[in-house]
Amino acid sequence: MIIQNGLVFEDSGVFTRRDLILDTSHKITETAGPEEEIIDASDLYVLPGLVDVHIHGAVGHDFCDGSPKGLTEIAAYLKSKGITSFCPTSMTLPTEDLEHIFQSIQEVPSGREYASIAGIHMEGPFISTAKKGAQKASHIIHPNISTFQALNDSCGGNIRLITIAPEAPGSLEFIEAMHDTVSISLGHSEAGYQTAKEAFQAGANHATHLFNAMSPLHHRDPGIIGAAAEESHVMAEVICDGIHVHPSVVRMIFSIFGDDRVVLISDAMRAAGMEDGTYELGGQEVIKHGSKATLADGTLAGSVTNLFACMKNAVSFGIPLESAIKAATVNPAKSIGAHDIGGLSVGNKADILLVDQELNLVRVL
Repeated sequence: MIIQNGLVFEDSGVFTRRDLILDTSHKITETAGPEEEIIDASDLYVLPGLVDVHIHGAVGHDFCDGSPKGLTEIAAYLKSKGITSFCPTSMTLPTEDLEHIFQSIQEVPSGREYASIAGIHMEGPFISTAKKGAQKASHIIHPNISTFQALNDSCGGNIRLITIAPEAPGSLEFIEAMHDTVSISLGHSEAGYQTAKEAFQAGANHATHLFNAMSPLHHRDPGIIGAAAEESHVMAEVICDGIHVHPSVVRMIFSIFGDDRVVLISDAMRAAGMEDGTYELGGQEVIKHGSKATLADGTLAGSVTNLFACMKNAVSFGIPLESAIKAATVNPAKSIGAHDIGGLSVGNKADILLVDQELNLVRVL
């Protein structure tokens, strides 16, 4: 297959008008075979499939249901929205429950109608009670290498990202021991600047939904936000739904971190793609009203958006198109060490979006 005449988004963050060639194994290649199918992409952007490294659920299902059927339906929904790879994200639950949940990814079918599972994002239970957000406090435990290893074994070594609170006992030892095994993110934490700085220097390389569920950026103790900004290897997640982070702060994040280090996420829960009503997240009741999901006390409980909408939001907030695309494709793939997705280089999986000039999704390949 040859996609002709489109504006192809390069990994470097620029558009080039060129042909894109796909081989029979659904990889991007350099050489076309005889009698290739031609797709005319005139007046269209040719983008990598989007990569969401932080999503709990959608269309009435949640990863923590432990249901392969539900996870399959989430994967189908995401693919229809241009998200072709994702990290199903867990909540703070008992270890035995998480083992069952993590095993479920191995029963999800692969195919063109589904987004691919790039690995698991383990958000909890190694977090702070003070900044638990919509997580359940009774299941929070201190970081523990043996617990992580048991959970990782349960899913065939597919945990790609883990969120921890660096102030918790055992956190620094965990980071030093495990940073070559899994990407480690600081979040759901009240850590001060010095604690966060030590954690990043020990090997943590990611910040979970920046500004949300962490101490604010204070001029005398800038916390995780200030420490992450100073460490050039750290990627920063942003929930770009227009609710969790003000558009002005989204612009500030891109300005401070640069577009090589920002990772747009949805943090979507099961009410995404559903009507208003009452839903569940991590054993707690969540109310969806319009574009917002909250616990009964008003605490934000994930989002009800999707990553493609977040990318469009970023552009509407004044982020350059190329930077917004990079933050939804190249950067998230890089943040979890996934080198064959999130870009359109030769050898990559042929996960491709055709998008019009108004950023409407035309076709997903």
